[in-house]
Amino acid sequence: MSLSPNHARIATLHPLAAVAGGRVTIRGSGAGCAGGTMPAVRIGDALAQVVYADRDTVACLVPAGLAGGTTPVRIATAPGETLFLNVGAPVATGVHQVDSPVLDSAGALYLTYSGARGDRSPVSVFRLRRDGFREPFVTGITNPTSMAFDPGGRLHVSSRFDGTVFAVGADGRIEQVVTDLGVTCGLAFDQDGTLHVGDRSGTIFRVTPSGQVSRFATLPPSVAAFHLAMAPSGDLYVTAPTLSTCDAVYRVDRVGTVTTLTRRFGRPQGLAFDSRGTLHVVEALAGASGLYRVWADGEDEQIVAAPSLVGVAFDTSGGAVVVSGDTAYRFDTLNRH
Repeated sequence: MSLSPNHARIATLHPLAAVAGGRVTIRGSGAGCAGGTMPAVRIGDALAQVVYADRDTVACLVPAGLAGGTTPVRIATAPGETLFLNVGAPVATGVHQVDSPVLDSAGALYLTYSGARGDRSPVSVFRLRRDGFREPFVTGITNPTSMAFDPGGRLHVSSRFDGTVFAVGADGRIEQVVTDLGVTCGLAFDQDGTLHVGDRSGTIFRVTPSGQVSRFATLPPSVAAFHLAMAPSGDLYVTAPTLSTCDAVYRVDRVGTVTTLTRRFGRPQGLAFDSRGTLHVVEALAGASGLYRVWADGEDEQIVAAPSLVGVAFDTSGGAVVVSGDTAYRFDTLNRH
């Protein structure tokens, strides 16, 4: 005998974090379709769009306009029961293709406005303070693409337009560090201050603190960008989306030997390590888009549902920022398992 709506139970919500437009799935005995109709789902006070339902499963899209933080999820087939979703709060709009957002030690967020190739935006990098105040910080960089802090806390920004990497002073003034590195994208520093730079045509360059440049590793060229993240172990991790149906997350050891961690993702983009040293990768493929935690053996778990993500950054207290093509979302904490 089938369960009546009053006897339905909701058991799980996956993933446990999302931003507006992200797809989350509710599972539970009898929680899905009742009498052939889609069940109503509310996230906070807003009605969510249901995109799939069967007897025990309901998938829906997170509505826009939510304030963020811990948000109740309720479904009409199981009155009186509540699950909770960690919703990312939108903190900045009007940015453009933020390859690698970064957070400084005070919690301030830095976001690029990259623009179309050759565009010279009035502001290259914005700074968003922890209190929400947004201010122009860097000007004069054409197509700013990736950012990274060196071990001393100085911001560096790449330009895919002319293959240049700039260092940024505390006052926002820029200084050229190195140039002629192809279509310069991802940046990552090791603990000794050596900079690694991804050229979209397939080369990873190494730049010593004294400015000496050498080829470090060679990978397949990318149709989008090279994204780099340095592990606490000193291994470099790289994504480089191509036109393939499955792309790799690469691991490059200290001597430049390249291995493949996983080919699970269809369009991997930004990647970063959290404060516990766990790798996270943005999957931008429609239908599976979001942020994934990736273990050392290549297994993964989706932890944030989000459409069209590009970049991700973590702070030291367990918070995170994810960025789509035009919006940055902040989580004060991300659920951990």
